Amino acid sequence: MIREMVKIDEALCDGCGLCVPGCHEGALQVIDGKARLISDLMCDGLGACLGHCPQGAITIEKREAEAYNETKVMEIMVEKGMNTVVAHLNHLKEHNETVYLREGVKYLLDHESGIPFPVQDVINEIHEGTPKVRARIQLGQKPDVHQGHGPHQGGGGCPGSQAVRFEPKTTGGEMNAGEQQSQLSHWPVQMHLINPVSASYRNADVVIAADCVAFAMGNFHSRFLKGKSLAIACPKLDSNTGIYIEKITRMIDEALVNTLTVMIMEVPCCGGLLQMVMNASQAASRKVPVKAIKVSLKGEILSETWM
Repeated sequence: MIREMVKIDEALCDGCGLCVPGCHEGALQVIDGKARLISDLMCDGLGACLGHCPQGAITIEKREAEAYNETKVMEIMVEKGMNTVVAHLNHLKEHNETVYLREGVKYLLDHESGIPFPVQDVINEIHEGTPKVRARIQLGQKPDVHQGHGPHQGGGGCPGSQAVRFEPKTTGGEMNAGEQQSQLSHWPVQMHLINPVSASYRNADVVIAADCVAFAMGNFHSRFLKGKSLAIACPKLDSNTGIYIEKITRMIDEALVNTLTVMIMEVPCCGGLLQMVMNASQAASRKVPVKAIKVSLKGEILSETWM
């Protein structure tokens, strides 16, 4: 599969850090005086960081990409040094990617004899936040542009994009008449912010809903969201929606989702979301069932069709 990914020319990068806040996923950090992409997993290739680089050190390149492989990522991170490894593993931890985090730590332990820095220091930092190691992260950073994101204060991105998983409420507590419990099981849900291969989507039944659907339908949570994972988008108002097709394709091929339910409004522009899902389905190497549900402006189901 062809993916768009950030590429950093370290010879041009002067470590100013202006690119960091532009990365919604926090996948860019300044480490040892250079901007580093610490997470291929989170990089969406949107390129929001491009306009902030005064040196022109950041570009977007298209390249053939295999399914995400934490072992191969760790091989690259180790070459960039201890601070980059710490930042990468902490980024996985902050986004609740516990499976990949365990794989990364296992790689360090399995290859400890050939790794040119103390593996135990890295593990201590991930689990305990050792000040000595954290201090090394700061080398070369310019503090006026890195304020208060995560344990390193060298991160970036929107705090609202940090991954959270939680159990939907089912019982307990007093509720007003007609009130329904939320069935949302994870955060974020907006298509630009989600990681399509996160634990929230692995082997899941996924609802991809137009933004307006949940507002039109009073029973959206109880009838359609319960027991499923969610992603939302607006095909008319969202920008750079080409990345959505890539993300949905990765859901199918890498997260191995079970089913996709596409919920759109009856207005013509909303059909673009279904078209994106169908394009992704055709591009994917595996096939999953896709159901299309059209909702009226009053929240009624107009049609429900397996594609």
